[in-house]
Amino acid sequence: MHTLLPVVFAVCAAFSNAVATVLQRKAALTVPRSEGFRAGLMLDLLRRPVWLAGIIAVIGAAVCQALALATGPLTIVQPLFVLELPLTLVVASLLMHRRLPGTGWLAVTVVVAGLAIALAAASPTGNRTHVELDRWIPALTVCAGAVVGLALAAVRRPEGRARAACLGAATAISYAVTAALMKAATHILDDQGILAFLTAWQTYAFAATGVCALFLLENAMQAGPLVASQPALTLGDALVSLALGILLYEETVRSGWWLLPQLFGVALIAAGVLALARIPLTQSLVAPDEERRPAEAP
Repeated sequence: MHTLLPVVFAVCAAFSNAVATVLQRKAALTVPRSEGFRAGLMLDLLRRPVWLAGIIAVIGAAVCQALALATGPLTIVQPLFVLELPLTLVVASLLMHRRLPGTGWLAVTVVVAGLAIALAAASPTGNRTHVELDRWIPALTVCAGAVVGLALAAVRRPEGRARAACLGAATAISYAVTAALMKAATHILDDQGILAFLTAWQTYAFAATGVCALFLLENAMQAGPLVASQPALTLGDALVSLALGILLYEETVRSGWWLLPQLFGVALIAAGVLALARIPLTQSLVAPDEERRPAEAP
C-alpha cells in the first residue's frame, strides 16, 4: 500500500499531463508563430478556451503529483511520467477521432513493460522529508545553468527538430527541479502547517520553476514537432528526477547485477519511445504552415 498510493497518484498526474499536452498543442497552433521567445504568447493563449482547458488539466496533474510526492520517493514518482508520451498519443487519437495503429499499441506496451521492469529492478527506497540548503545550492545552480544553456542553444537554431529538442530538454530539467522543490514544500505543509508552507522559500521556488517550465513548454510546442520535443521532455524528466532523488533526498536504487534488468528496462523504454515518435499520429499533432494557411485565409 505504501508504494501503491504514490504510483496511483503519479499515473493520474501523467494522464492529466497527457490531456494538457494535447489541448495546449492545439491551442499553440492557433496563435502567431515567432522566431524567438515572445512574451505576448501567454496573453494570446489566455484567449483560447482549449488552452484554458489544458491549464485545468495541468492543475489537476499538479495536485496528483503533489500527493504522489508527499507519499512516495522522487525516484518512484517521476519516472512514472515516462507514461506521459504513450498516454499523450492515446488521448490524441481519441480527440482526433483517429485509430492508433497496431505498431503504436505495441510501442505503448513496450514502454509500459520497460518501465515496470526498470522500477521493479531498481526498487527505489527512501523518503527523506528535509534537504539542507547546502545540498540545494549546487543542485539548483547546475540545473539552472543547464536550462539557460539549452534555451540559448534553442534561440540560435531555426524552427525545427533541434530547437524543439533543446527546449524539450530544458523543460524536462525545469519539471524535475519543480518536482524536487514541490516534494520539499509538501512535506513542510504536512509537518509544520500552512503558515510554514507559505513562508518557505521552497514554495515560491517550485512555483517560479513551474511557471518557467510552462513557458518553455509552450515555446517548445511551437518550435517543432512533438516527435522532437516530447521524447526529450519525457525521458529527461525521469532521468534528472532520478539524479535529484539520489543526490538531494538520499534515495537509493539497487546496484550490482540488478543494473542489468534496469538497463534492459531503460532500453525497452527508449525503443518504445522512438517507435511512438515515428508513427504518423505524432506528425498529425503539428500542422505545417502550408497546411494552416488555407484555413487561416479569409
